[in-house]
Amino acid sequence: MTGNADAPQVAAAFASAADSLDTLAEAIAGLRSNLNTDEHLDSMLQRLAETAVKALPDADAVSVTVLSTDGPRTAASTADYLSEIDDAQHSADRGPCVDAARTVSSVRAKVGDHVDEWPEFTDEARKQGVRSYLSVPITMGEGNTELLGAFNVYGFASTEFKAFDEELMKLFTAGAGAAIADSRRWRQAHEHIAQLHCAMESRAEIEQAKGVLIAVHGIDAEEAFSRLVQQSQNTNVKLHEVARMLIDSVRHRRL
Repeated sequence: MTGNADAPQVAAAFASAADSLDTLAEAIAGLRSNLNTDEHLDSMLQRLAETAVKALPDADAVSVTVLSTDGPRTAASTADYLSEIDDAQHSADRGPCVDAARTVSSVRAKVGDHVDEWPEFTDEARKQGVRSYLSVPITMGEGNTELLGAFNVYGFASTEFKAFDEELMKLFTAGAGAAIADSRRWRQAHEHIAQLHCAMESRAEIEQAKGVLIAVHGIDAEEAFSRLVQQSQNTNVKLHEVARMLIDSVRHRRL
């Protein structure tokens, strides 16, 4: 009898887990299908945080900690009060989100379990009504060696986040890290192409300017280029800009 009575609860749990997996899978698929944009990293992480809080049944809010040369910062958040909790950790340079990011290991517990290790975080979390948390690192690159930061999940329930929630977030952060890495490669390639285009335009302007000097002064190409370089050094103006000004001056005379 007991087994039959528990059957609806088990079925409901499986259905909830399946819905969570579907939500995360759709989010990652949608993210990777829209990589060829100039979307800022923080905007991308904000969309991911909003998806994560919907996918995890016990999650009440999600933030994203990003590590930078200036230290950890909150790059995305689904609730204003999380900035207070995250700032307390960043300022003290300790707490679950900082530890998860630095150790590349998940941190899952109830608020108060590590009060001696993270007193600042514990005080602020209690003040905001948060009672449980889960922080999972975000990595990128070959072998996941490049550390970006951590996803931080917060809950008002007194029960600790489940191991299943942790595994879900690991899958999510793995997909998110891969998508962010792809997006970064696309932006770098896009910038490189733009730089090459500018370089080609600059070279064309320099060649035109050399042609003008050769025609006007009856000098060879080497001497023409030398004069452009000298003008650039004397005026502290980039070579291609000197060339462009010379070409423009000739055009204006013709007009």
